[in-house]
Amino acid sequence: MADLKSMTPTETLDVLGRVCPYPLVLTKKTLEKAAAGTLLKVLCDAPASAEDTIPKYCEKQGFEFELIKLEDKGYWEIFIKKP
Repeated sequence: MADLKSMTPTETLDVLGRVCPYPLVLTKKTLEKAAAGTLLKVLCDAPASAEDTIPKYCEKQGFEFELIKLEDKGYWEIFIKKP
């Protein structure tokens, strides 16, 4: 399993300021359109989305993901690898 945060993302999705369910909905739509092998970096400041709904979605879909909380900036970086 690669260290996703050390890889260069193929695409970045900024959902800062959005509340549930928008971060998950936009993440799903972006991943549905993305090619296999895409590494998506999601910037999210909604705790429920970053710590619950997006990771659960990734697990259900079998996507590799990594969650990094940037305490000083007040948001998360979620790296999702589409197989």
